[in-house]
Amino acid sequence: MYSSMGLKVLVIDDEKDICSLLDSFLTKNGYAVKTASTLHDGMELMKELRPDIIFLDNNLPDGLGWDQVDFIQQALPACKINLISAYKFVPESIRNKPAVGLIEKPISFTTLKNYL
Repeated sequence: MYSSMGLKVLVIDDEKDICSLLDSFLTKNGYAVKTASTLHDGMELMKELRPDIIFLDNNLPDGLGWDQVDFIQQALPACKINLISAYKFVPESIRNKPAVGLIEKPISFTTLKNYL
């Protein structure tokens, strides 16, 4: 269960280094963080934890994370979604959604602060 220390953040990425980096950085900055390495686990955690911010990778072992943006926005309208990508191309249908940001890999701490 999350403590009352700050906003709740969910990181869904199959790269353990990305999850560790985000978890460490965000926890040190007062956020309560949970991570998932599959789309299925991430969506289950999202329903249970109702995070304020989600960092969502696209290419996950069990599906495309970005295909879940509409579902997440319907389930959690106030949640800020940050898409993580190693590629610069983002479909226009996703790029123009409200409350959706795009973070390109590699992720820097300076850049990350702009997405909180």
